[in-house]
Amino acid sequence: MEDALGTQIQLIKKWLGTGSINIFGSPFSGKDTQGKRLSEVLDATLLGGGDILRNSVIPEDIRKMVDAGNLAPIDEYFRIVLPYLSRSEFSGKPLVLSSVGRWHGEELGVLEATSKSGHPMQAVISLDISEQDILDRWQAQDAFAGHDRGSRHDDDAKALKVRLEEFRNKTVPVIDFYRHRNLLIEIDGTSSADKVFSEIIRNLVKFARAKTGKD
Repeated sequence: MEDALGTQIQLIKKWLGTGSINIFGSPFSGKDTQGKRLSEVLDATLLGGGDILRNSVIPEDIRKMVDAGNLAPIDEYFRIVLPYLSRSEFSGKPLVLSSVGRWHGEELGVLEATSKSGHPMQAVISLDISEQDILDRWQAQDAFAGHDRGSRHDDDAKALKVRLEEFRNKTVPVIDFYRHRNLLIEIDGTSSADKVFSEIIRNLVKFARAKTGKD
């Protein structure tokens, strides 16, 4: 089993090169967990747009918006997040991106930025779970993913409601955009973390073979 997984990983790494894989999903869909695991097996750098914003010097009004669960304005997002992809320490390595470009209208800018930085977008993963699953996981966040997320202002009930509205209205169209570009891999995120990860690897192998024309 481990040998088979190793072969799959090597196939994905060869196809990916220094490119990037962007992972999308609603709050509590498992993006943090799966992004971390994927970056580790691919020897990739994990970057999240939200994490970059939270750890950057940004205007106080923008920080309050992000802490309340809102997405940062597109112009601020482009100014702060996209140049970050070109940092020298990421050169020559693949990137696993966690929801970079979550607002419809940011897609072309993200595609251009990843290409110019030497990390062209090779695939986009969407982790799909129901809103009931989201609520269940939020209520049990310490058991599910709290240890991965740390302390976040946008995990309280009020902010979660805002984040779900932002996802439905602004991010679902982004996922549709990548679907039409034939870059999207949709994954059922309701299973255990191990099963979801196995499905991600299986589908990436299938995707890589389809893109390279190899069986």
